[in-house]
Amino acid sequence: MDSKEIEYHVPMFFKVYKDGSIEKYGKHDYAPPSDNPITGVRSKDIVVIPENNVKVRLYLPKITQNDDQKFPLLVYFHGGGFVIESAFSSYYHSYLHSLAAETNVLIVSVEYRLAPEHKIPACYDDSWAAMKWVSQQANSEQGTEPWLKNHADFSLVFLSVDMTPFFVLYNNGTINRLRPADNAPLSNDPEAPVRTCVS
Repeated sequence: MDSKEIEYHVPMFFKVYKDGSIEKYGKHDYAPPSDNPITGVRSKDIVVIPENNVKVRLYLPKITQNDDQKFPLLVYFHGGGFVIESAFSSYYHSYLHSLAAETNVLIVSVEYRLAPEHKIPACYDDSWAAMKWVSQQANSEQGTEPWLKNHADFSLVFLSVDMTPFFVLYNNGTINRLRPADNAPLSNDPEAPVRTCVS
C-alpha cells in the first residue's frame, strides 16, 4: 500500500501524489548518438529550443555519391501516450538507425516534453517548434544545420508518427502550416507534397 496519498492514477503509466511527486511505471533507457562503421549511418543530437530543452536526433545515411548527396527527409515522432518513451531510448534509436540504413532517408526524430511533469500542451508546443525548426533549414538564409542544409531533399518530406503523436500533427495543423518563415513551400516545387504515415 502506498504511504503517500494519491492525487490521481493512470494505470500502466503513472501516479501523481498530493505532495507533487510522480511515480512512472514505464521507464526508458538511454542510447547515445553514434556512428556505425558497418551501415555508415551517423547520428547526432541537436538542441533546437534551448529554453525548453527541445531536442532532435538526426540520422544521416551513408553517403555513397558526392559530398552533397541528397536524401528524402523523414520527421519522426515517438509514441508512448505523451507520458513515456523517448527519441533517445534504445528502442527508437535502434529502429530509426535501421530505417535510415535500409531506406536511405535522412531522419529527424523529435524529443518532446512528457506529461505529467510537463502538462499538455507542452508536447504539442515542442513538436510544433521542432517542425518550424525543420522548415527553417529549407531556407538558404536561415538554415544552419549542415546535415539538413547539405543532404535533405526538401521536395520529399515525410512525417511519421508512432500512433499517439498523430494528434500532434493535426491539433497543430502541422501539415497545412509547414512552411519556412517566408511562407514559401519547403521546396522550390509548389506541388511538392508533405506525406504522412502512422506507424
